[in-house]
Amino acid sequence: MTSSLAPAPAQASLAPETGTRLVEVVVPVYNEQRVLAQSVRRLHDYLTRTFPYGFRITVADNASTDGTWDIATGLARDLPHVRAVHLDKKGRGRALRQVWAESDADVVSYMDVDLSTDLTAFLPLIAPLLSGHSDLAIGTRLSRAARVERGPKREIISRAYNLLLRSAMGARFSDAQCGFKAVRTEIAQALLPAVEDEEWFFDTELLLLAERHGLRIHEVPVDWVDDPDSRVDVLRTALDDLRGMARVARRTLSGAARIPVPDQVAAARLPSGMVRQLPRFVVVGVVSTLAYLALFWVLRGVTPAVVANAVALLVTAVANTAANRRFTFGVTGSAGALRHQVEGLVAFFVGLALTTGTLALLPATAPRSVELAGVVVANGAATLVRFVLLRAWVFSPGRRKEGSR
Repeated sequence: MTSSLAPAPAQASLAPETGTRLVEVVVPVYNEQRVLAQSVRRLHDYLTRTFPYGFRITVADNASTDGTWDIATGLARDLPHVRAVHLDKKGRGRALRQVWAESDADVVSYMDVDLSTDLTAFLPLIAPLLSGHSDLAIGTRLSRAARVERGPKREIISRAYNLLLRSAMGARFSDAQCGFKAVRTEIAQALLPAVEDEEWFFDTELLLLAERHGLRIHEVPVDWVDDPDSRVDVLRTALDDLRGMARVARRTLSGAARIPVPDQVAAARLPSGMVRQLPRFVVVGVVSTLAYLALFWVLRGVTPAVVANAVALLVTAVANTAANRRFTFGVTGSAGALRHQVEGLVAFFVGLALTTGTLALLPATAPRSVELAGVVVANGAATLVRFVLLRAWVFSPGRRKEGSR
């Protein structure tokens, strides 16, 4: 892959007198000639007037076929601290990787060219990174404090996707898709070699990898207005994201996602053993959840929702406990197997209470798809309880040592 660079002209530094911290803002673009000039000038004006640190804006053109590159190079000539980078292949992730990997800034960031996110959130996004409090920072549209204007279709898709990340992948961040993120540069450059995706799943994969290594992710509620001219292929992007999640789960289970994040830039690590156990629990949970949903859907055609839920949950709970016993916690042999299943039923009853309660709140006329969505949400909460119970009680290392005496 080749790239070309249109550097900004030599200008006096805009860094404050009290320091020389530098933040690089990447604006990845593909065929954005309609809005590029207006957005970059607006961003440049805002940062010049209000941002208390040095900044550089990099327009990363990933293989545009319209006049985007000419506009980008014109902006680099006209505005201080603006430059343009051209890549000969498409992909938002590819563009971010190219710029972030070569950056000499203290913090690297990116935002969508339509500037859907209100720029007043940018300093709160950057400050925890420059202070060393956090390693990555993301804007979130799903916080109660966020103010969002978008259509119901994109709202439902976004919430469903992030719910799937939390329930199936164990993600703790709330909004993977908001185009408003920042990373300490040394963290980004440590993580990038392990990130495979070059398109829309790139930053989700980066966040999952960061959590996998115990790094701190700061979230900033944002004001966000949907761009009605967005040309994102929602269906294709959703399918690519699902494939990306499956790939990350496979790599995590095999240990291939492990990278040498330096201790001096990493946050507090996960408790002993959890780094190995958590990804395996996630994979077992994904399979169990899919089996539960399939069984619930089939049984719901011939039984009431509450019965279908109880039977599907019981069958998959037994299988889930057995799989976690063997693969997640490394317990082999028949000794203690019956006790583990009996204790695992505590987690089953927690899940049963949550899912049954959810179904009870739904109107009797609710379609089966709504029932399915409700039990998915309830199962997400039950999954967290299950992991805590299995790790701290059922398969606790202390109990296993006592039993071996």
